[in-house]
Amino acid sequence: MPLTSTVRTLGDVFEHEGRMAKAALGTRPDTMPAKKAAGFPRRARLLRHADFERVYKQGRRHFSASMTVFYWPRPEAEALAGMVERARTRVSAPRLQLHGLRIGFTVGRVLGGAVERNRMKRRLREAVRLSRPVAGVDADVVINPKKSLLAAEFSAVLSEVQRAFAVIEQKLSGNRGTRTGVSAPHKS
Repeated sequence: MPLTSTVRTLGDVFEHEGRMAKAALGTRPDTMPAKKAAGFPRRARLLRHADFERVYKQGRRHFSASMTVFYWPRPEAEALAGMVERARTRVSAPRLQLHGLRIGFTVGRVLGGAVERNRMKRRLREAVRLSRPVAGVDADVVINPKKSLLAAEFSAVLSEVQRAFAVIEQKLSGNRGTRTGVSAPHKS
């Protein structure tokens, strides 16, 4: 065996042992540090088909350059809170979002292939995560992107999402005392 291969083999062994020691200490130079969980939990998302349908059929719309935002106030949030607590004592039920916005996304096949659609969803999810109001009105929101979302700068997408949330909060907080239940669909 030539001397160079022995040196290379020993070098590989020492390098491997160094990596193992660093891994045991929790310092690995070749990996990213562990990230904290994202701030868009499951209970803040719209997940059921019936919820999406209700928002489309009974809700209102807000239009912007690269998306259409549908929203519907949840009048049953207070009633649902009591039902969930009663059900939770009997069976281990999942924690529901009872207050604030629940947000869903619909990105149809007409907007592009899987790569483009997934990119749109990732961009929208991040914009929502960064701009979602902590407290405010109880509403379900569905965001439908347009094809132009892919070409738009992220700062523009973020400002459109923030503007949509501000409009939703303004419209629904003004309607709280005047209407109960469902509001008629209209353009805003």
